[in-house]
Amino acid sequence: MPKPRKQKVSNKVRLGLFWAIIVLIGLSLYAAFMPAKPLQEVPIAQVIRDANEGKVAKIEGQGGDLQVTMKGENKPSKRTYLGGGVSSLLKDNILNEKGRAVVSDSAPVDNSVMLTLMTVVLPVLLIGALFVFMMRQAQGQNSQAMSFGKSKARLYGLDKERVVFDDIAGNDNAKQDLQEVVDFLKHPKKYQSLGAKIPKGVLLVGDPGTGKTMLARAVAGEADVPFFSISGSEFVEMFVGVGASRVRDLFQKAKKNAPAIVFIDEIDAVGRKRGSGMGGGHDEREQTLNQILVEMDGFEADTNVIVIAATNRADVLDPALLRPGRFDRHVTISLPERKDREAILKVHFKNKPTDDTVDLDKLAAKTAGSSGADLANIANEAAIIAARRNSKKVSNDDLTEAFEKVAIGPERKAKVMNDHEKELTAYHEAGHAIVGHVLPDSDSVHKITIIPRGGTGGVTWFLPPEDRSYTNVYEFKDILARALGGRIAEKLIYGDDGITTGAGSDLRHAAKVARNMIVEQGMGSKLRDQVFHEDNGGMVFDKITHDRPYSEATAQEIDNEVEALIKEASVRAETILSKNRAVLEKLKDALLKNETLEEEDAAKYMKDAVLPKEVKLHA
Repeated sequence: MPKPRKQKVSNKVRLGLFWAIIVLIGLSLYAAFMPAKPLQEVPIAQVIRDANEGKVAKIEGQGGDLQVTMKGENKPSKRTYLGGGVSSLLKDNILNEKGRAVVSDSAPVDNSVMLTLMTVVLPVLLIGALFVFMMRQAQGQNSQAMSFGKSKARLYGLDKERVVFDDIAGNDNAKQDLQEVVDFLKHPKKYQSLGAKIPKGVLLVGDPGTGKTMLARAVAGEADVPFFSISGSEFVEMFVGVGASRVRDLFQKAKKNAPAIVFIDEIDAVGRKRGSGMGGGHDEREQTLNQILVEMDGFEADTNVIVIAATNRADVLDPALLRPGRFDRHVTISLPERKDREAILKVHFKNKPTDDTVDLDKLAAKTAGSSGADLANIANEAAIIAARRNSKKVSNDDLTEAFEKVAIGPERKAKVMNDHEKELTAYHEAGHAIVGHVLPDSDSVHKITIIPRGGTGGVTWFLPPEDRSYTNVYEFKDILARALGGRIAEKLIYGDDGITTGAGSDLRHAAKVARNMIVEQGMGSKLRDQVFHEDNGGMVFDKITHDRPYSEATAQEIDNEVEALIKEASVRAETILSKNRAVLEKLKDALLKNETLEEEDAAKYMKDAVLPKEVKLHA
C-alpha cells in the first residue's frame, strides 16, 4: 500500500511561526543589550561606616573598584573606590570583625545559565532558525515554479465512488459506442485478431445537461484502467508554452499507466479553429491545440491511450481535431425522448419517497425538450418543496410546482399590481391563449396565469402533445401568431396608444423565430430553399474580420421577409381575436377571478372560440 501523504502545514500556521520567531528574537536582543541599572556612587567612608554597623552583606571588588551589596539585597546596588582595593580594607584593619566577614577579593560574577542562554546562545539559535525557515520557503516557491508546466489532471481509481452505465438512464446508442471502448481495453485481443483498431479519440457532443460528463465517469467506472480527467481551461495560462507543456506531461503520465483513458471536458476552450485568435498562430491556446494534435496522432503513435472529450460547441472545433485518426468517433448525446425521460426520472426518484398521486409518466410527457440535468433539478426541487411543508413524502402537487418553477420560474406572489395592471395582464394572456387554441397547428394550452412568474407579469404555457423531430412552415407561423396574440389583445381593448412594454419578450421571440425561418431554414417566400448561415464560432474577432456570406441586397431581402412574416402573424392574430371578442372577455373575467387556469378549465372557457375563414387562407 502507498504510504499516506503527510499533511502540508497550512500557510496560516507558517505565518504564525514566522512572527513568533521574530518576536522571540526581538525579546532576546532586548534582554542581551538592555543597559543594566547603574550602581549608586558612594564615598568609601560611608561604605566603611555601614560595614562596621552591620548594614553591608558583601563587599566585592577587583582592583580599586568595589561593589557593595546591602543586607536584604541579592545583588550589588552601590559602588565606591579605594586605592588599595579589598586588600587595603583587610590589611589596615579598617573594618571591625563584624565587617571583615563580608569582604571578598573576587570580582562579581553572574553564573546564571539562563541569562547566558538568553543573552548569547538563544539569539544565535533564533537567527539560525529564521534563516533555515526562509530558505525552505524559497525552496518551496522554486518547487512551485518548477511544477508550473506539470499537468493538473486528476487520476481516478478504484478508491473513488464508481458510476457505471447501469446508473445512467437513456442514451442507449451513446452507451453502446462507449461500451465498445471499454470492451477493447478489457479484451484487446478480441479486436486485434480481426485487424480492428480502437478509436484514438471519442468526442461526446450534446446540449448542456445531457450527461456527457456523467457518461465519461461511467467509462471510468466500467473500465479497469487509469482514468485521467482534466478541463480544457486548465491547460491555458497567461504564459505561452505552459499549456503545451501540460499536454505533454498529461500524455506522458497516461502512457506510463497505459492502457489508460484521458478525459478532456469542455475541449472547445482550447480546440477552437486556429487563426481566429488575436495573437495569430502564436497565442497560448493555439500552441496548446497544436500539442494535443501531435500527441493524439503524431510520429509517436500510441494506441494504448484513448482520449474522450466533451463539448456542446462542436461547430467551433478545429477540423484537424475532428478528422479520423484523432477523434475517430463522434457520439451525439441528444435530449432524452419520452421513455428516456421517464427512466431518468425513476433514477432520480429512486431514493425519494413518493405518495400514490405521483405519476412520472405524465411528467415525462410534459417535459419534452428537457435535459437530464433539468429532470434532476425538477426531482430535487420537488423534494425541497415537500420538506418545506414538513411532508414525509413527495406528492404530485409538489412535482407540478417544481416542474413549473424550473420551466417558467417561481411565482412572485409578493409583487403587487393595481386593478388596471391585472386587467391588462388578463387581456394579454387571454389573447395568447385564444390564438393558440384555435390555430390548427399550434400546441395546446397547458396553463394560464396572471401571477407574475420569473421575469414575466403572467404566463400562457403551451405544451406539445408529443415529442417532435421536425417543425413545418405552418407550425412556425402559428407560433408567430400566438406570440403576437398578447400585443394584439392590448391593441383591440386599449387602442394603438394603449399598448405597453408587456409584450417585449414576445416580440423578441417572434423576431428570432422569423429570422430563423428565413436565414437558417430556407422558408422565405422569395428566398425559399436558400440558407445564409454565418459560422464564425461566436468570436468577436471573427465578426470583425470575416465578411457575411451574403450581399447587402440579400440582407435587405432577409429583413423584408422577416417583416412580412411578422405582419402576417399580426393580421392572423387580430382576425382571430376580433372574431372571438366575447370569448376574450369571458376568459379575462375568469383570470381576474381565479388568477390561474389549468388546461381543462381554460378549455371550458374557450370552447366557443372559432377559427375565422379568413385565417385558413393564410395557413
